[in-house]
Amino acid sequence: MAQTAPQPFGIDFGGTGIKGAPVDLDAGAFAAERVRIKTPDPSTPERVAEVFVDLLAQFPDCTGAVGVTVPGVVRHGVVRSAANIHKSWLGTDADRLFTEATGREVHVVNDADAAGFAEVRYGAAKGRSGLVIVTTLGTGIGSAMVHDGVLVPNSELGHLEIDGHDAETRAANSAREREDLSWERWAKRLTTYYRTLERLFSPELFVVGGGVSKNSDEFLPLLDLDTEIIPAALLNKAGVVGAALYASEGGG
Repeated sequence: MAQTAPQPFGIDFGGTGIKGAPVDLDAGAFAAERVRIKTPDPSTPERVAEVFVDLLAQFPDCTGAVGVTVPGVVRHGVVRSAANIHKSWLGTDADRLFTEATGREVHVVNDADAAGFAEVRYGAAKGRSGLVIVTTLGTGIGSAMVHDGVLVPNSELGHLEIDGHDAETRAANSAREREDLSWERWAKRLTTYYRTLERLFSPELFVVGGGVSKNSDEFLPLLDLDTEIIPAALLNKAGVVGAALYASEGGG
């Protein structure tokens, strides 16, 4: 009788909280109730590693690989950008640091990539072929590109220059809130943004995540695009599930 592979563990590292849970890869869901621990201040890699050790200790029966989301560019386990996290992350070999600290196989992935990977495997884009672009509309615009189920990492499409502006400064949900934009006015900016992505990449599908996606009925019907665009399905589970999935496949 074939042995069942141990369940992987997903950790979603954010500015205010670190959330983690073992993940059932067959269902694309948490295998136990998620635990949240406050992000340490300062949130240096070493301090965060200590939290990971404490977090994993709460799940002694989960022995699989560990996936960790990071809000930055990650190449071969090394964090290459740190716009919204402690500057000491820059150049850190996070795979190695966390593997040594926890005694587990750890793989680090960009947070938007993790969410996108999960949406394609289990969520709104499940079963869709071709190029799927997942965007998260929040403080900035995170993006993930997945082609026929294969993640193309670190796309950073929120930083495209459009009409002389960094795209996310005009089209992120934070811009809508900051400028008190109506759904209609914000939809015009989103249309400009997604039309730019259409011209550059000709995707088969757009998936829209981020907290504002729960209000997708208010703005998605207002967009004027040639490409189908739908709301994300996994919501706040996507980061943890995507991280665990990424780690289970050996880090991509």
